[in-house]
Amino acid sequence: MKKMTQMFAVGSAALMILAGCSANEAEGTASDELVLYSPNSEELISTIVPLFEEETGIKVEVISAGTGELMRRIETEQNSPYGDVMFGGTKSVHVENIDLFHEYVSENDADLIEEYQNDTGKITSYVLDGNVLLVNENLAGNIEIEGYEDLLNPELKGKIAHTDASSSSSAFNHVTNMLQAMGGDYESEEGWAFVEEFVANLDGKIASGSGAVHKSVADGEFVVGLTWEDPAVGYIRGDAAPVRVVHPKEGTVYSASASSIINDAPNMENAERFIDFLLSEDVQNTIAENLNNRPLHKNTESADYMTPLEDINILTEDSKYITENKDKIVDRYIEIITQN
Repeated sequence: MKKMTQMFAVGSAALMILAGCSANEAEGTASDELVLYSPNSEELISTIVPLFEEETGIKVEVISAGTGELMRRIETEQNSPYGDVMFGGTKSVHVENIDLFHEYVSENDADLIEEYQNDTGKITSYVLDGNVLLVNENLAGNIEIEGYEDLLNPELKGKIAHTDASSSSSAFNHVTNMLQAMGGDYESEEGWAFVEEFVANLDGKIASGSGAVHKSVADGEFVVGLTWEDPAVGYIRGDAAPVRVVHPKEGTVYSASASSIINDAPNMENAERFIDFLLSEDVQNTIAENLNNRPLHKNTESADYMTPLEDINILTEDSKYITENKDKIVDRYIEIITQN
């Protein structure tokens, strides 16, 4: 990668330094640049971006930060955009901010599994990631942990890693997953009663962020953590910790990660080429063979180290309901946290 700006955990003020600059100031001149805003893991970025640069000769700049922070930056820069593509973040977050994005459907979109094809005209899904539990086997001992119900075990009180669902998308996804798996829908009192019991068993311990959840389990600070598949499988592949990945037996939700072209992107043609590139069969195979994500191309299968989807109880998320009622769900969750 020829040019990459690492900006993990930086303030919004630092993110604004480059605002208003043009990646291609000479009007009418073909651009050989592309700017990606991305919350993706360094592993995913360092796998995909160099391949794109090598294939196209386009120089890529990656600005990395959290999904929410990058979306705010895109909104702030609407009159003078610096970035070209929002590369990553769940599809639902892109839908929430759909007015910020340019209409584009890749010529390769029809090659994706049908339910993950571009149905908005703007938002392109490229991988799947699911909600999982990460269990430290040394600490768990004989405690059975195969699903959400097991997290209410009194032996696990204060030993569960979970972060704030009002600020973390991964934690929020687990809460909505719980509501659906344990109550049947997002408004069920049975589901919310389960969330209350779960929060009580946290014993007031809330991790500092989503990354701290899986790391604290791998480091032996907590018995089990509520995280997502990508980093959890990373520990298994690296044999770095005595952990195992659990797909909740009650059912787990898989969400698509998405990419969208920013309105009036300075390097529009290159942005479109990047979206096409992401969906190509070769790149989808590369994802399957080298990363901890699940590809979406019809002809590509996940790697052997990933649990086959047919062995997982998968729930279909009502993303429209969640998008429209997110504030209501978060408010009720905050009320429960406050009471505990």
